[in-house]
Amino acid sequence: MRIPKKLKHGDEVRIIAPSRSAGILSEEGVQLAKERLERLGVTVSFGRHVFEKDLQNSASIQQRIKDLHEAFSDKQVKGIVTVIGGFNSNELLPYIDYELIKKNPKIFCGYSDITAIATAITAKTDMVTYSGPHFSSFQMTKGQEYQTHFFLKCLMQDAPFELKPSEQWSDDAWYLDQENRRFEKTAWKTYQAGAASGTLGGGNLCTLNLLQGTAYMPKLDHAVLFVEDDEMTIPETFARDLTSLLQNVTSIKALVIGRFQRASGVSEEQLLFILDKHPMLKEIPVLYDVDFGHTQPMFTFPIGGEVLVDATEGTLKLVRF
Repeated sequence: MRIPKKLKHGDEVRIIAPSRSAGILSEEGVQLAKERLERLGVTVSFGRHVFEKDLQNSASIQQRIKDLHEAFSDKQVKGIVTVIGGFNSNELLPYIDYELIKKNPKIFCGYSDITAIATAITAKTDMVTYSGPHFSSFQMTKGQEYQTHFFLKCLMQDAPFELKPSEQWSDDAWYLDQENRRFEKTAWKTYQAGAASGTLGGGNLCTLNLLQGTAYMPKLDHAVLFVEDDEMTIPETFARDLTSLLQNVTSIKALVIGRFQRASGVSEEQLLFILDKHPMLKEIPVLYDVDFGHTQPMFTFPIGGEVLVDATEGTLKLVRF
């Protein structure tokens, strides 16, 4: 697996919108996110079509592809961060020039619906991509320190490091109200003890499952799976989607599940009921309620990188990313 060069001080980061448009963000929010990113030592530029907005708050396939290709082909651009998630990034997969990306490897980061593009790039080019904050995520104030810390650790350094739990987490609509938020104490939890290491695969579960049966679905046999889902899932659909993914592999080395949003109804009782259905999950390390996905804050992790999971101790370590 090829690892793109890490970002360094002064590098240009290009913002693109392969899913929903930056046009749904406020001018103040765009400026705040830009300033926060640039405080990290990078310069921020925008794709030509990121503010285009159609009936479904996106741009055309052609416009989104142009911005993606220009970001990878521009020698001045060293990293690419997506604006936000959405529903339609998989529309781009047949039109992406994967050979162009192979010849111009660079950091590509986003989460949620962006799982489709990030996973397809990794599957087709053998290049590590990253599940982590969107550009829009840098508008958030409370919880930003944790999010930014692991964004920098994953994208701006090479040394292996441990991913640690946040002190507290929230599922509030922070983008509507930055001040009146409700936080709870964080606790990563063990379903099945044990330790394992391997290649990391996964991301947003329902988006990843869109790739099954296509040329963009990676081989996940013997992988360490990281999966999460958003408030639109319910216990029954999460159970169905997880089952579908597990039936796509002969075996996995470990399973790590991101924390669920409250609106999903996937309580701890429901999740344990779902996990108990699968004998294979009683034989591998399984962690849940971990700091990635659609609650805040989140850490950044490498799709195609190498990770060590110790579910007995409740720890995660990124080894190669």
